[in-house]
Amino acid sequence: MSDIAALERRLSSALDRIARGLEQHARAGAAPVPEEGAGVAKLREALEKERSANAQLSERVHQVKQRQETTIAQLERRLARLTEQLDLQSLEMLRLKKANARLIEANTALREASEAGAMESKLVNQSIAAELEALQAERRAEMAEMEEILAELKPLLAAESREA
Repeated sequence: MSDIAALERRLSSALDRIARGLEQHARAGAAPVPEEGAGVAKLREALEKERSANAQLSERVHQVKQRQETTIAQLERRLARLTEQLDLQSLEMLRLKKANARLIEANTALREASEAGAMESKLVNQSIAAELEALQAERRAEMAEMEEILAELKPLLAAESREA
């Protein structure tokens, strides 16, 4: 793209020099010889062609820049969404780890009480509550994962529906 910009600058500079030369020639009041008049007409025609080519190149550069800006904006939005999903999954995984740790502790206490022959309803309730909490944390983690999958599928489905 820098090659296009450099070419554009060179063409613009050349066109400006030609235009200045024509203006100086006209101000000097030099009467062109018939052959020079034809040469000036050819130069003006070449100048117009170069201006047209320059305008086309400028438009192409503008379109490329717009596409790049659009692509960058899309990538930034996607990065923000994925970062948010990663944060959510990290939080759910932390909750799951804590719930599983409490479940392990409750089950260990329940097992020890069972081995000692002193089953307490309090230990059974704690164990059941810890297991329920672990299951809920696991479900939240699975839901976060499902949301991530759906977020990735939505753009694909939208693109497919536009093509159809």
